[in-house]
Amino acid sequence: MLFARQSKLKLTIYGIGLLLIALAPLFLSDFRLSLLGKFLAYAIIAIGIDLIWGYTGILSLGHGVYFGLGAYCMAMHLKLASTPNQLPDFMSWSGVKSLPWFWVPFHSAAAAFLLALIVPMIVAFILGYFTFRNRIKGAFFSILSQALVIITVTLFVGQQGYTGGTNGLTNFTTFLGLNLQLQSTKLLFFYLTLGVVLVVLILSTLLVTSRLGNILTAIRDGENRVRFIGYNPVTYKVFIYCLSAGLAGLAGVLFVLQEGIISPAQMGIVPSIEMVLWVAIGGRSTIGGAVLGALITNAAKTTFSEAYPAWWPIMLGAMFIVVVLLLPKGIVGTLTHFFSSWKRNRTQHPKQISTSQEVIET
Repeated sequence: MLFARQSKLKLTIYGIGLLLIALAPLFLSDFRLSLLGKFLAYAIIAIGIDLIWGYTGILSLGHGVYFGLGAYCMAMHLKLASTPNQLPDFMSWSGVKSLPWFWVPFHSAAAAFLLALIVPMIVAFILGYFTFRNRIKGAFFSILSQALVIITVTLFVGQQGYTGGTNGLTNFTTFLGLNLQLQSTKLLFFYLTLGVVLVVLILSTLLVTSRLGNILTAIRDGENRVRFIGYNPVTYKVFIYCLSAGLAGLAGVLFVLQEGIISPAQMGIVPSIEMVLWVAIGGRSTIGGAVLGALITNAAKTTFSEAYPAWWPIMLGAMFIVVVLLLPKGIVGTLTHFFSSWKRNRTQHPKQISTSQEVIET
């Protein structure tokens, strides 16, 4: 009953916050609204990372790969839709004579969307199954996830004729008959992204407050104990890791629809580490904190880079250090801790007064 009340309270707060964001088009410029839509796509990645890191104890420093794979899958469809019955321009420049076989399914928008979810999950399953089965975890798993980033980025950069190389994929014009350059289309994708964030928030909150969520938390706090009482941690860790990768792929789809470009640089080591920092700043084990961390961190990054072009990396780094040292639980985690302490002291205070009165009367 207590968990049900807490879940309702959290979902209510999430709904109010997203409702306020829904009013953003009324007072933000087109450029700022486009940035906010991109930040909301990032928030979906942050939720996925919080599920594996905050609740399951799996620190992945390679989620940029899953984000990039999802974005590339949708970008391949957008590129084909923009050049019907023709080879994409970068293929012609690279001497490719015919469309590669693995590009053919991306003529379909539905196939591109499904592959944007399935491909990251398949890669995550392969990495997760063999590492978790061999009980590789902690820093060793983090290093392996970074190795995956290096391999993937090197592959995408080297295959200029098939992936666009360092330039990536861009110059998209249409999606399902919609002109991607029109402001009405951009506004539609903004609200679509906002709706997806709300759905992911609700489902993730229900997941972490369910029996499955309790098992994931138990794995984080004592994997061997979970194994001794009869559960197989490998199954649960592979499942949540694949789910997190699928969310990153979904975020990549929404990102490329709004940003209009994806390149290997956006799936490298630095972006992957930044994704983890979003969760650390917002608050681990707080689904809403992951969203807040993604929005605040990226908004601060944009603000600093505009106001102080030469100093913004230092200012952003200082913000990370301050939050990690002074707010180890993150923004939402710290606020929750203070609220719980205040509520506990408030409920205990009347009991102390009544006890003191009884002592005096005695």
